[in-house]
Amino acid sequence: MDYLTKKWKYWYSYLDVNKDGMISFDDVEECRKKFAELHGLKDDKAKSVKVDIEKWWNKYIFRSGAGKELSEKDFLDILTADYKKDKAKFKKSIEECFTEVFKVIDIDKDRTIDLDEFLYAFRAFGHDDDAILTTVFKSYKASNDKVPMKQLVDSWVQFVCDEDSTKKDVLKEAFEKGM
Repeated sequence: MDYLTKKWKYWYSYLDVNKDGMISFDDVEECRKKFAELHGLKDDKAKSVKVDIEKWWNKYIFRSGAGKELSEKDFLDILTADYKKDKAKFKKSIEECFTEVFKVIDIDKDRTIDLDEFLYAFRAFGHDDDAILTTVFKSYKASNDKVPMKQLVDSWVQFVCDEDSTKKDVLKEAFEKGM
């Protein structure tokens, strides 16, 4: 569990968009605003994406307590309890979580993520080190400069669910480098 807990702490810091030490609706607002601005989304499209982003946060991050604040301890306690209760169900939920978020990130709906979509997604979550992010993107060995959404989802599922510290974990390595 120590290995997973370490990775979950990285995930928590990633979700703390405004870096105030808590995950709250303020993070949702900042994420939605940045995402729409970075993609130049207007009117109905911006509204639709903002609704989708909020739904994702409420369903997968806040869970039943939509919009409440989550401390790192709360976040870790929820993940630990769910993981220990039923690992298979936990993994399925995490797969759904990242499938849903990548559907939002995939603005052109081609089921692949290009470098710009990748950078914009991370910037929307408050991560602006393009050098690290570009290195991470390239580690996926993109074909035609696009990474299949499933490959990205699988890497996040591994990051959140896999206890085997001997396996290469692209995201863990990126977080350790300061992503």
